[in-house]
Amino acid sequence: MQIVRTVSLPDPELLAKLQPIPENLEAVVWDMVSEPGDVAPDGIDAVVLPYLNAGAYMGALAKVKDLKFVQTQSTGYDGVAEAAGPHAAVANAAGVHAAATAELAVGLILAKLRGIDQAVRDQQLRSWRPERRRSLADRRVLLLGVGGIGHEIYRRLEPFEVTITRVGSSAREDAYGTVHSVSELAALAADHDVLVTVLPLSDSTNQLIDEKILAALPDAALVVNVGRGAVVDTDALTREVVSGRLHCALDVVDPEPLPEDHALWAASNALITPHIGGNASAFEPRIIKLLKEQLEALAKGQTPKNLVQQGPFA
Repeated sequence: MQIVRTVSLPDPELLAKLQPIPENLEAVVWDMVSEPGDVAPDGIDAVVLPYLNAGAYMGALAKVKDLKFVQTQSTGYDGVAEAAGPHAAVANAAGVHAAATAELAVGLILAKLRGIDQAVRDQQLRSWRPERRRSLADRRVLLLGVGGIGHEIYRRLEPFEVTITRVGSSAREDAYGTVHSVSELAALAADHDVLVTVLPLSDSTNQLIDEKILAALPDAALVVNVGRGAVVDTDALTREVVSGRLHCALDVVDPEPLPEDHALWAASNALITPHIGGNASAFEPRIIKLLKEQLEALAKGQTPKNLVQQGPFA
């Protein structure tokens, strides 16, 4: 049975790239600020959220009186189910950002370990300062997150001759070996040089990387976050980094962006990128492919992919 008949897209460019829209499905443009041109919000069944800064628009979902489906363009979906309500299905863009985010994670690790960030600063001063830095080879990496992005990070790290310990929500064995539980984090942290987190944000992961976990890491350990900023306790991390004991490479922070006067901006042990993990050339062809598949499924009355809340598709 066809559940969705009218879907809104956040901009006309995306609508154009998704042509032809499947039969039995109407697509309208709604930026979630103004009124959609072709149909009132209460005539919409499904909403594709904007990619950038989607959280700023989610309050508009309350205008859709009979909302049945929400599609994010991000892997993370924190706050979407709450904004959509319990009766709407929610799907994320799992898989779309995996390659690009994994690339950045490895890039951040290499840049910080090999001192590339410091070399950039030295270049501005025309300063030639050769120094022996740590290799990624022989590092012990603690990888938090075993989903799609976590697996792609794992695959890309393997050729670098590292030891990788994977951590998930629960202890188990899978096709790639042992997955440790988050309850083991403090004990595991003491034996690892690099901690990489790509965990989604939830009640159980909020500030999971706290003062205790950070204190357990050895001196000069590197903390890398390409998941969600609030998974790491920013205040606790800042103290460790500003003191010089730990290093960090962050694509996500909490709050985001950091205030202009935040100590991490000026910390030589910190490398910060502006939440660009999935925002690369690999994004567009992958999101278009996924959205076309989702629209086709909706038009045929089939269950769309990547549901994180079942709604009427239960």
